[in-house]
Amino acid sequence: MIAAGRVVGTVPVDPDAEEARRWLVDELAKPDYRAAQPTWFDRLSAAVRDWFESLSFGAPGGPPGLGTLLVVLAVVVALVVAFLVFGLPRFTRKSQVTGVLFGTDDDRDAAAIRRAAEAAAAAGDFDLAIVEIFRSTARGLAERTVVTTSPGTTAHEFSLRAAASFPDFSAALATAAASFDGVRYLDRPGTRGEYDEMARLEAGLRSARPLLQAVPA
Repeated sequence: MIAAGRVVGTVPVDPDAEEARRWLVDELAKPDYRAAQPTWFDRLSAAVRDWFESLSFGAPGGPPGLGTLLVVLAVVVALVVAFLVFGLPRFTRKSQVTGVLFGTDDDRDAAAIRRAAEAAAAAGDFDLAIVEIFRSTARGLAERTVVTTSPGTTAHEFSLRAAASFPDFSAALATAAASFDGVRYLDRPGTRGEYDEMARLEAGLRSARPLLQAVPA
């Protein structure tokens, strides 16, 4: 109506209805009016906003609406994607224990040391196998935070601390510590029987439940 008034006001005659309609169309076609019209992006944004506003989130105390179901679905999809990408969360994670172990710097974990012991035994090197399986035993208990070791911990001290947490294995731990010291420091040849006993001890401790936790050694 305002635009029509502008058009009529500038013409000295009274137009008929058809002439007035044509003047109005010509006026609205001017750049000033076209710039004021919403763009396709504005119309799309408004349509999306109207759609979200139309979603019902359910009345209080009533069943959930479409909006609630969409939110729940989005959360489920996000959890599925996270599971596929990252896998199951690890609720029990071993502590990362490295460093000096019975006088030797060793950054391997218990499983790696155990594999080295098995390889040495398979090759007939029972001296190395005995040393490695005892190291694996100590590193495994440290990873489980059952018996912590320090650079100055001896095999005998470790066996006493471990026996406090696993009293049923006290005799086997003392024998294993003596075998380790004999091979490692006294140049006594190791035997297959000694290694087999120490390997059984290591496997038994891995599946045993300790009485005490974090015993320093």
